[in-house]
Amino acid sequence: MKIGDKLRRLRLQRGLTQEELADRCELSKSFISLLERDLTSPSLDTLSDLLETLGSDLPTFFREKDEKLVFGGEDIFVKEDPDGKLKGMIRWLIPSAQKNQMEPILVEMAPGGETQEDDPHEGEEFGYVLAGTVKIVLGDRVERARKDESFYFRPAAPHKLVNAGKGVCRVLWVSTPPSF
Repeated sequence: MKIGDKLRRLRLQRGLTQEELADRCELSKSFISLLERDLTSPSLDTLSDLLETLGSDLPTFFREKDEKLVFGGEDIFVKEDPDGKLKGMIRWLIPSAQKNQMEPILVEMAPGGETQEDDPHEGEEFGYVLAGTVKIVLGDRVERARKDESFYFRPAAPHKLVNAGKGVCRVLWVSTPPSF
């Protein structure tokens, strides 16, 4: 198995140079270079040390299947609330997104519908209105966004979305860190 390219990608993801990785693992820069070009192989102990330094481990590194990139209908979790406050549904577009740094959802609300008010938290909120008109309520501030408009804010106050139109509104909403 060729491991050099995977090691190189992990090193670059961590923002390390070959020399920095070598120093942290008490190896030579030339050895790291040879590893990344698959011109030599490390012992299991050396590979384990390298992976620990790069924030990984042997089982994760040798997992055959790459992380899923494309998600479809079978991956989407839907919460319907047609008769409640939302008067619509929320679709979690990425499974297990709460373990990621951001969480995209698709919110669909009938006229008069609104999301549950979210408490202030660290992070950022972004939304893109796909259909209708939505009111963004951030503390005492209220702004409108229409189809093909977007919004962005830091959630330093209680916040929610309200369907401000006469038809269904659909909003792609992304929160970081995940909070839905």
